[in-house]
Amino acid sequence: MSSDTLTYVIAGAAAGISVIAWAGLVLVPAWTSYSRVWERLVAVVLSVYVLGAFALAGTILGGAILWYYDQL
Repeated sequence: MSSDTLTYVIAGAAAGISVIAWAGLVLVPAWTSYSRVWERLVAVVLSVYVLGAFALAGTILGGAILWYYDQL
């Protein structure tokens, strides 16, 4: 297995584990907290919004660490 393939496998596994954790820790409680369908759908949309915000923040933080890695 090449180095690139191993990197892709690890990144894919990390992404999969992260989505499963998000679904179990955020999405399921948001869905079960409400009884009406529209409230549940809004809770799902807002939780996806929060997931995107955290993913963007993590990407920016990771990029900043890589950019300034030689100075740390």
